[in-house]
Amino acid sequence: MIQDIFPHRFDNQYLANQTVNEGDWLFHFQGNELLVKVEGDQFLIPQKKDFPTLTIQTATFLFTIDDASCFLIAEKPATNSVDFDFKDMNFMRAIDQPDVAWAALAAFQLKSWYAQNKFCGKCGSPMQHKTDERALACPSCKNVVFPKISPAVITAILCDDKILLARNASFTNNRFALVAGYVDVGETLEQAVRREIKEEVGLEITKLRYYKSQPWPMSGSLMVGFVAEADDRQPIVIDNKEIVEAGWFSRGKLPNHPNNTSIAGEMIAKFEKGELRGCECIPDFIQLP
Repeated sequence: MIQDIFPHRFDNQYLANQTVNEGDWLFHFQGNELLVKVEGDQFLIPQKKDFPTLTIQTATFLFTIDDASCFLIAEKPATNSVDFDFKDMNFMRAIDQPDVAWAALAAFQLKSWYAQNKFCGKCGSPMQHKTDERALACPSCKNVVFPKISPAVITAILCDDKILLARNASFTNNRFALVAGYVDVGETLEQAVRREIKEEVGLEITKLRYYKSQPWPMSGSLMVGFVAEADDRQPIVIDNKEIVEAGWFSRGKLPNHPNNTSIAGEMIAKFEKGELRGCECIPDFIQLP
């Protein structure tokens, strides 16, 4: 999945009072686009040494990749148009450079959080970064804000040798995926799974099992994956709002679907290879009530 960047190392520990060194990575965004350095068919995060004339007024420490500190900067560096370009975050998701893609997405999530919390939500005063942790504090009313993570559930629904796939109204290229949705206030993860499946495709499920989780920076989510079973004799009733088409698909006959950079793509790929079956075949799964 997209966060799996071994042998590279990602460390999101916040380090206060860091200075920018020549080999450190600089993230400069314009909307949903990130400034990258182009070397042939490779896309790199620019380093401080790439901009010898750049004067950085404010650099916000983000995280560490291997031995390089990563910083968010507001100043647009003076660039050679041949060597540098702005790339949309959806483009960065698709590049075959796991460390760069993951760093770009994680930086985008933090950039969005900072942009959305410039002012205190209680009193309207400008927020200040705390010096000892990644948090914003209001000097007037003492309100403290931490990065928000939105839990979401995503479920592979199986019946014998078939998997249920659905097409969201927002999907392009006739793409299908797994049923997913955000956890609502007061819900457990298990309750959210059952509610989303009932709302979107009208099915009752059994044998709900935890699969694994994945951070998803594009939406500030933590995707929590599950596998469940359902009787395919139940009628599929789509909501015609989020879901415009859904059906059961067999191995070798799957429609266009996400690749394995996402937890959805990984589960679908495992189903296709026969590695995602009933609970008796997956003894390390946690079966849930």
